[in-house]
Amino acid sequence: MARPRAADHFEKRQAFMAQAAELFARHGYDRASLAMLAQACGVSKALVYHYWRDKEELLFDVLAQHLQHLVELARGVHMLTRSPRERLETFAFLLLDAYRDADAVHRVQIACLSLLSPERQEALKSLERALVEEAAGIVADLHPDIARQRHLLMPLTMSFFAMLNWHYLWHREGAKLTRADYARMVATLIAAGVPAVADQFGEAMASG
Repeated sequence: MARPRAADHFEKRQAFMAQAAELFARHGYDRASLAMLAQACGVSKALVYHYWRDKEELLFDVLAQHLQHLVELARGVHMLTRSPRERLETFAFLLLDAYRDADAVHRVQIACLSLLSPERQEALKSLERALVEEAAGIVADLHPDIARQRHLLMPLTMSFFAMLNWHYLWHREGAKLTRADYARMVATLIAAGVPAVADQFGEAMASG
């Protein structure tokens, strides 16, 4: 019979994963270890192994949880009864808010995803693709021509992500420009740019 989980199982797991992201980002995947994680968290190595068999499984869980959360945010935005412009701004803010304490996860995702097994890499890339498709749907709602022209929709969608994903490199908490302000700025740039892109590039690129 399986041993019941402790009442604080989830909270401990989340704390371990947050610390693991910091260790992977600071020391690199190769040098970080579960023993280092145990020491950083002030627990026994045996307790860490109670949650993960090895550090690859831990790395996968850190990245998978982050990406799954972002996908769920995007899907939730689709259900909002707001204008396309308002949905885009809401999504931009929710992403920035989710990124608030995820700087280490971002760095780990960029540097370490390729170190996982092919099967785990594909699982994470599937989540990345799902996130992009959900975002593309939000952008597509802004203009009917863009919705029909994927050769324009995807560059616009990836430009949207580019403006948000690198925000952590230059933004400082407490600055005059808040996350909500920047989310509104990004949404304004995309919403205003989509009609112009559809008008200037749509037919020319499609026939070129």
